[in-house]
Amino acid sequence: MQVELVYNVIHTQTITGRLKAGEDGAVTVFDGIVRNNTKGRQTLYLDYTAHKSMALQQMQTLADDAVARFGVRDVAMVHRLGRLEVGETSILIAVASAHRGVTFDACRWLIDTLKKQVPIWKQEFFVDGAVWAPGEPFPAELQADSPFSQR
Repeated sequence: MQVELVYNVIHTQTITGRLKAGEDGAVTVFDGIVRNNTKGRQTLYLDYTAHKSMALQQMQTLADDAVARFGVRDVAMVHRLGRLEVGETSILIAVASAHRGVTFDACRWLIDTLKKQVPIWKQEFFVDGAVWAPGEPFPAELQADSPFSQR
């Protein structure tokens, strides 16, 4: 299992190559890239920051949960921090298993859950200013399991 926060370029082929094993029939990849606009505003670049120790711990928990929940064999989750230019990979999630269906399900669950729970923040720089990207609403169905839930 590979779980990392990095400041360097994420090399998708290297990571997926290391993930593959003889018993795998599928590797599903989510490659999140910096797009050139958000809601019609031209993006210059993004800057990611994180609470590193907490983010890594939560990413590892998510990877472990994906293996248990979906029955996949292995997971790689690598998120980039710092300044990213348009077209660069911000996050790579790859899931390996004997069968494709569970890899798709696990990959989707991992990115959706990571974006809602893991303390990684994005500041977007546009030609006409900068904003901190709003977080996604925390899903009600996950609140009871979250260390951040309010009771």
